[in-house]
Amino acid sequence: MSREILILVDSLAREKSLDVNIVYESLEAALASALRRQLDVEGADVVVEIDRTTGEFSGFRRWLVVPDEAGLQEPDRQEIYSDAQDIQPGIEVGEYIIEPIPSADVGRIGAQVARQAIMQRIRDAEREQILDEFLQHGDEIFSGTVKRMDRGDFILESGRVEARLPRSELLPRENLRNGDRVRAYITGVDRDSRNQPVMVSRTAPEFVRALFENEVPEIEQGLLEIKAVSREPGLRSKIAVVSYDKRLDPVGACVGMRGSRVMEVRKEIGDEMIDIVLWDDEPAQFVISALAPAVVESILVDEDKHSMDVVVDEDNLAKAIGTRGQNVRLASELTGWQINILTPDQSQERQAVENQRISQLFIEQLDIDAEVADILIDEGFSSIEEIAYVPIEELTSIDGFDEELVNELRARARNALLVQAIETEEKLEEASDLRQFDLLTPSMIADLFDKGVKTRDDLADLATDELVEYTGLDQEVAADLISQARAHWFDDESSENEAEAE
Repeated sequence: MSREILILVDSLAREKSLDVNIVYESLEAALASALRRQLDVEGADVVVEIDRTTGEFSGFRRWLVVPDEAGLQEPDRQEIYSDAQDIQPGIEVGEYIIEPIPSADVGRIGAQVARQAIMQRIRDAEREQILDEFLQHGDEIFSGTVKRMDRGDFILESGRVEARLPRSELLPRENLRNGDRVRAYITGVDRDSRNQPVMVSRTAPEFVRALFENEVPEIEQGLLEIKAVSREPGLRSKIAVVSYDKRLDPVGACVGMRGSRVMEVRKEIGDEMIDIVLWDDEPAQFVISALAPAVVESILVDEDKHSMDVVVDEDNLAKAIGTRGQNVRLASELTGWQINILTPDQSQERQAVENQRISQLFIEQLDIDAEVADILIDEGFSSIEEIAYVPIEELTSIDGFDEELVNELRARARNALLVQAIETEEKLEEASDLRQFDLLTPSMIADLFDKGVKTRDDLADLATDELVEYTGLDQEVAADLISQARAHWFDDESSENEAEAE
């Protein structure tokens, strides 16, 4: 048997181009599995060691020594310290009690180990080695040939590695046939999969990024970076680029001579339109670039709601919105800001409503008449905080505002803020349930309180659209918050079911 082991290992290593140690480890694992079945103890920790020189092997069963206070979490593979001392005096926690398996049993099991079990482990080891070699290249794009279809998905082959391309990850109206050459973005690797460990996509926004990185050498050289990508597969993409070399035009570098680079990318993704825009760390300027080819008249940024009102004239309205809202939607995804497209008339109407709200706030909180409130608004003041804390010179520079009036306004503003803070603190105290949700700021909780949302159950009862309206949160974030608020309902149901079962 020993000589057979050596011959088997050597032939498998040569046949599969595997490291001999990998074959030995696979064989040891197969023998250990067979011995475990022979012992009829599913959780037993069985180890088999093969002598690399003689081919002889021996089997052991092990029990890990754990502290008494930890208890036995896995009785078939552990022994508590006090009992272990009776079995093997002087043994320490973390060491193993080792019990040899009789050589006769090992020999019999060794003879019974099916070649199929050993070969399966060899195949697993071979697959791991092939996958590791493939991944070492660091490629983001999988280039292969359509080998076959499996449950509606396409199986691609590149050398000895297979990838799965789900039909849902194909471009619209794209049809593939066996033998077609295909490129796709690697979205993940499942090492537990025995068939196609690599998952790929042709619709992922990252695919466009990776294609440009292959076509534009300046990106690899670190002179140029793609900062963001948004995409509607098969229709249109937007990429935001920035140059780290003042002599380099980032848009021109991505377009290439006579459009050669961008055309190569488009050819790969079904002639999908691609807008290349300049990235800017100033959000408003970035949004203006992202909305191209539309020309923006003005823009109003709302930091709290992470949104922007963008004003365009009638001639640019269709361009800004795009077919079925495509342009503004992609621009929003690219920049990370919610973009609201408005005409000048709509902007004036919205501004009038907002000015009326601010005017009413000033009248009520500062106890002033409408004329003074309108003057403050015309001078650019939009909140009580600004009046309370801006430099006094900004207020005294307003025509008709003397130092006495300014000091009185500032005092009233600060008193109003103090009253608001006290009221907010009282609301937070009463709505303490909501403070466990980190994404809800104190001002959001106070606003929810005013809407009658005071407890976790009140929050759980809200629809996503309601929470978005009350707080200004992103739709996805709001949905997640409501799910968190509802989680305890299902925990309670589970506990009740368990209690009934007992």
